[in-house]
Amino acid sequence: MSDETTSRSARPSGRPRRSSADVLADAAAELFLEQGWSRTTVDQIAQRAGVSRGTFFNYFESKADTFWLDLDATAAGLGDALRASSGTSPVRRVEAALVQLAAAHPADRVPWALTQSDAMGLGDDLVSSAAVRLVRVRATVASFLCEVGGAPRGDAGADVAASALLAAAATAVVTWARDGVRRRPLDEEVAAALAPVADGLARAGRRADG
Repeated sequence: MSDETTSRSARPSGRPRRSSADVLADAAAELFLEQGWSRTTVDQIAQRAGVSRGTFFNYFESKADTFWLDLDATAAGLGDALRASSGTSPVRRVEAALVQLAAAHPADRVPWALTQSDAMGLGDDLVSSAAVRLVRVRATVASFLCEVGGAPRGDAGADVAASALLAAAATAVVTWARDGVRRRPLDEEVAAALAPVADGLARAGRRADG
């Protein structure tokens, strides 16, 4: 569920049917708002969504995964975006791929976990579930930087660069989500956050080569 006033359940006719994952994520968000994160169980989420507990686990490993349904779907395209990217250096290719992913993310899919975390009492669970995703994405980016840069897997420089780029991108996503009606397009937010980081990494790379 986004922070927009119109819920997904009120989509106009002719829009694609909502998936079971969408229904479950919205049911979870409603319950987290009504009774808090800690007092909401998977069984309650499944019951609210009108599906079985088994169906819930067909889509999510835990109730924390419902936070990130839309961002996970966008992040799933990272590998393809990296391979299709272009730029003057590996870092610039990562920058381009992350901006491309941000542009592809639906504007109305604002993560409710970022906009209503206090009301839902998410606390450390929000942080830990986000961290798992960042670690996973960082590994993909670092591996790409090593591959196209000719560095051995596990290269410290690639790990640092991946961490810096993703920290900037993640900060941009949080800013975008919490800006409400003032928010600008996500790709603009991500591009602005990435530019100084990519510039610094590019300068560092040129000094190292020299």
